[in-house]
Amino acid sequence: MKKRILIIDDDTDICLLLSKFLMRKGYDTDTAYSGAKGIAMFAQENYDAVLCDYRLGDKDGKDVLAALKEKDAKAIVIVITGYSDIKTAVEIIKAGAYDYITKPLIPDEVVNVLSAAFNQSEKGSITMPASSSVKTPARKASTTSVDFMIGNATSTKELYRQIEIVAPTAYSIILYGESGTGKEVVARTIHDYSDRRDKPFVAVDCGTLSKELSGSELFGHVKGAFTGALNDKEGHFETANGGTLFLDEVANLSPDIQASLLRVIQERKFKRVGGNKEMDIDIRILVASNENLQDAYRKGKFREDLYHRFNEFSINLPPLRNRKDDIISFANFFLAKTNTELNKEVTGFDDKVINMFLSYNWPGNLREFRNVVRRSVLLTPGGTTIKADTLPWEITGSSQELGSVINESSYLQNGVVHNNGAPAMHTENKDLDLKSTAVRAEYETIMNLLKQVNYNKKKAAEILNIDRKTLYNKIRNYEQLTEKLN
Repeated sequence: MKKRILIIDDDTDICLLLSKFLMRKGYDTDTAYSGAKGIAMFAQENYDAVLCDYRLGDKDGKDVLAALKEKDAKAIVIVITGYSDIKTAVEIIKAGAYDYITKPLIPDEVVNVLSAAFNQSEKGSITMPASSSVKTPARKASTTSVDFMIGNATSTKELYRQIEIVAPTAYSIILYGESGTGKEVVARTIHDYSDRRDKPFVAVDCGTLSKELSGSELFGHVKGAFTGALNDKEGHFETANGGTLFLDEVANLSPDIQASLLRVIQERKFKRVGGNKEMDIDIRILVASNENLQDAYRKGKFREDLYHRFNEFSINLPPLRNRKDDIISFANFFLAKTNTELNKEVTGFDDKVINMFLSYNWPGNLREFRNVVRRSVLLTPGGTTIKADTLPWEITGSSQELGSVINESSYLQNGVVHNNGAPAMHTENKDLDLKSTAVRAEYETIMNLLKQVNYNKKKAAEILNIDRKTLYNKIRNYEQLTEKLN
């Protein structure tokens, strides 16, 4: 049966082009030109995935995502953004989107992301009774899915040392880390290294559980327990019995569910919602949070007694910016996986690309890194290396800001730019005149502003009172000047 895709975008041309392309690839498509219309269509029809623009005329893409997730927590939603704002993209993922795609759209990238989403959904879904009308989330699709490797960074080696020590035990563990650092991957690695490796591993994104149905999702329910409970339903605890249950973003659980969770952990028994029969449970619980749970209970957001139950051991996952020694290894690792995924033979990375990877701050961590490499491989012909022109502007712009002719630690003297004692760049054929100096100063102003607004080019253009095309031209003019001087 063909997969059905709902496209939500107020740009009719984008809708038409995407629809025609996806239909040629064997999908059925419907289109909605507003957020409200898209939400209404999603409520009336069954769609396998949704492609939704982040900037809609009537609604914000994050609001549309929340509405779709409220109607079906396991909905596969892929957000399209024209602003390549990594901070926004991270928030989108945290809010429950499967992935994001940046404009200008590359049709093959859209198909690849859809295929990956469907493959993960089919492998990881939890089956519902066929006659039940209650929609339940699948196991969380791991958008940071990577097979871990032991890297060269000290923090990476320490991470693995802790995993090897604690994995064989029965300890509950709290995993701390920024979004995209691979908390679910570490949880699965701990499970694979434990005596429960042959039993189920179930990952639950607590951030997508509605307050009303979270009890049912975790503990199951009996027929008639509430409106819409047409059949008995197995919860995540039953599904994971004997194995490992991973609760991601656990601080998002409501106080009532936290209290129920505490009782289950203490007594190792639970009841389905609306049921009277107690069931024994043998389960290891791993939890994750991007905020300190100790701070959360001090603020009254999380139960202190539940925190202490979970905190038998804790692991902090370092952000990618603190693992610079692993950058090249991860780049090659993601390249190999993407070559296999796309059946290509991209041979490696240009030296300039490697330098950009090393100087970039990676706010989206491993998830962002993986997406960057996947997109670059898609744009690179087989048999060649990845060039800088396949990278998103956030990386190329950031690299220019940190390592180009003018930066915060540079100064201009006698027509030569000096970089804190580093070899100065001399101009052999052209001296710096007033015009070129002005261009450089203008560029520095633009880059500082872009950094302040998280590289949101639309917002930067508005602050500068110019349009985006003019902003691009000014950056391009600077790049051309730099090439002449080099």
